[in-house]
Amino acid sequence: MKHISLLWVAVLLMFGAFAFHAFIREDGRQEPQYEERSERFKESASWTTIPDSVIELCMPAPLKTTPEIILRKKSYVVSYNQGTRMPNWVAWQLTAEHTDGELKRMNNFHEEENCPRPRATLQDYKGSGWSRGHMCPAGDNKWSRDAMYDSFSLVNVCPQDSKLNSGVWNSLEMDCRQWARQYGEVYIVCGPVLMKRQHETIGPNKVVVPEAFFKVVLCMVGKPKAFGVVVRNNEGTKKRDLYYNSVDDVERLTGLDFFPSLPDDIEKVVEAEVNMDEWR
Repeated sequence: MKHISLLWVAVLLMFGAFAFHAFIREDGRQEPQYEERSERFKESASWTTIPDSVIELCMPAPLKTTPEIILRKKSYVVSYNQGTRMPNWVAWQLTAEHTDGELKRMNNFHEEENCPRPRATLQDYKGSGWSRGHMCPAGDNKWSRDAMYDSFSLVNVCPQDSKLNSGVWNSLEMDCRQWARQYGEVYIVCGPVLMKRQHETIGPNKVVVPEAFFKVVLCMVGKPKAFGVVVRNNEGTKKRDLYYNSVDDVERLTGLDFFPSLPDDIEKVVEAEVNMDEWR
């Protein structure tokens, strides 16, 4: 049985592609360096455990009209948008081994020093009415103190409705951990969705508040399969089934090209279909 979002037509009408002046920059852990994105793997960061092959599979295609700074963290890679002060997307591989660990949640949100100023700070969220919503969740990073610390960088955070953060979004994160245990590994990309309109901002640094969020999940174990989710930034209590979509649908909404390194025949099939029965 295929689960197709009943809200999809309305969502497509509501949301439009978002664009800013092109700005492409590569950051290193120490001193920021300006490079072409194609050179992003020249710096082999000693603090990261993500193999280049995994990053290539996780990362969406380069953005053409949106500000983008690529940062490699301990367990994820992020495309940071200097204009919105938040990520365009965050991507990572979640393995069965990384679904649990001895570390407790740190709850130490911190400013990302590798991003140029102005950038998101703790002050921006204080009293804003919005929660600090993880993209790559702390629950996926209990296996490493560095990974847990990196998950609380504000480069991995967006202003998020608190009910969504603790509701549907949290449930999807737990589902992904269960699938990683079941299949051994899954690949995840998530981030904000912006309407083509004037955006609400918070704090002195004017961090943009997304109107919605997306998540796409890929499994290459056995028969390759994938699905996408789009949920508005004020919905947190409805059943997850209402938000399932194909990856192609999420691409049309966001303008992103997911999993471009997949062979064309596999990419075409897994991105066109959504059958959640295959994930049960």
